[in-house]
Amino acid sequence: MTLTAQQITYIHPNKNLLFQNISLTLNEHDKAALIGNNGIGKSTLLKILCGILTPAQGIIKSETKPYYIPQHYGQYNNNTIAEALNVSQVLNAYYKILNGEMAEKYINILNDDWTIEERCNQALSRWGLSGLPLTQKMETLSGGEKTKVFLAGIMINTPKIVFLDEPTNHLDTEGRNELYNFVKTCDNSLLIVSHDRVLLEMLDLIYEFDKRGITLYGGNYSFYKEQKEIENNALYNKLEEKEKSLRNAKKIAQKTFERKQRQDERGKKMQDSLPRIAIKRVTNRAEASSAKLKETHEGKIGTMSADLTEIRQQLPNKGEMKMDFENSASHTGKILVKVEDMNFGYNNQLLWPGALCFEIRLGERINLQGNNGSGKTTLIKLILGDLLPETGKIMRSDFRAAYIDQDYSIIDTSLSVYNQAQQYNNDNLEEHEVKIRLNRYLFGKETWDKPCSVLSGGEKMRLTLCCLMISSKAPDIFILDEPTNNLDIQNIEILTSAIKEYKGTVIVVSHDISFLEEINITREISLSETFTDHIIYD
Repeated sequence: MTLTAQQITYIHPNKNLLFQNISLTLNEHDKAALIGNNGIGKSTLLKILCGILTPAQGIIKSETKPYYIPQHYGQYNNNTIAEALNVSQVLNAYYKILNGEMAEKYINILNDDWTIEERCNQALSRWGLSGLPLTQKMETLSGGEKTKVFLAGIMINTPKIVFLDEPTNHLDTEGRNELYNFVKTCDNSLLIVSHDRVLLEMLDLIYEFDKRGITLYGGNYSFYKEQKEIENNALYNKLEEKEKSLRNAKKIAQKTFERKQRQDERGKKMQDSLPRIAIKRVTNRAEASSAKLKETHEGKIGTMSADLTEIRQQLPNKGEMKMDFENSASHTGKILVKVEDMNFGYNNQLLWPGALCFEIRLGERINLQGNNGSGKTTLIKLILGDLLPETGKIMRSDFRAAYIDQDYSIIDTSLSVYNQAQQYNNDNLEEHEVKIRLNRYLFGKETWDKPCSVLSGGEKMRLTLCCLMISSKAPDIFILDEPTNNLDIQNIEILTSAIKEYKGTVIVVSHDISFLEEINITREISLSETFTDHIIYD
């Protein structure tokens, strides 16, 4: 079962071109990743391939309709689980027939699918959603539960081809492990947009999507990284050679012009002995020769410059986004938070089975773990002093914290990018200084007037970081809630590097194993089932 896309071009409704002439092939049983920077058009391409969006031009061929698991689920909030999974009509016909309504239309809709209810319940149970009514509205579910509903739909709908757009974003550790097991064992053709490097290692093909188009790498993510390093090294060598050739060409051109000028000077001195008509002919010939010489060298230099520009555009952007947090003035090891027999309650019911007891010291790297709904965000609010415990106590020293939540709440969607940055300009930086910092966070001149309301998740993350850097407040604690969910791989690497340089306390809510390892997490506080607090050793 093969899906092919040929010369696909997509233009936004506002007439802006997103990408053009994109082609790829997904063969039967292929398990492929589609990777690329934020905004390149990965999600749009998936929607085109499964028929949700229509391309401006191009051809898509597939014998079967792909099953699509989106990155965002807001459009399904008013649907029941059965409606979201496109089985509501079949289930309704099944229930009607069971109740004795043997109308022909119900028999035709059911189409002998007598196991539909059983398959739905089995599929939901596999993904940890046992007992979830198929009539329940999607809006009542958490992000992780919504993802699991659509993953359960694979077993229910039995598609040959499955598209998944950032499927691990909202999954807890248990859900991610179940997804990894599915990817390893299924025989579906898979095309997955993801930044999860654990997941990418399980796939056989990597499609890299950039402004030049799509390039196929046969192998998993490690193989892709090796090949990219080889390619980039070759590009750097080629860049160095071209730059050297351009410098030599400019030197040769300069020497040639100087020699030509000397020849022309000698020619002028000899012209005094020539007739006037001969002088004019010699002068015209000299001017034509100079013009041709200049055109030849300028053409050669122009071609070399164009080649250099093309090579530079192919090279990765490294180190553009930097976190300029000052280091805390407090001494490493200072106790910032001390929790004794603490618990919190909603509706007169305690959140955790047992009371929490722990300390947080300056300089620690802590991963706050727990399944969806285990109270991680609540604990963060308690640490920040936004909530008070129901039982026990929490003692907080005088510290400053920077918190990036999943909704990027510090972003005011009524403002432009530049005006949002100005909200955090506590030191009254000059306009050009603010814009320099925006550039550092990959917000060029063309984005300064862009409304924050239309920013992607990755853009909001970068603008949030930029605002915190513009602020003069140096934090003792930096808290990130699922920071990698909306970042592409390039920006995850940059964020990782920046966090490594930060000397204060880092508390991260994340299930991204690769990210946690790379930022050198040394301690894990877990809220799953029972509270645990342990040091992680290398």
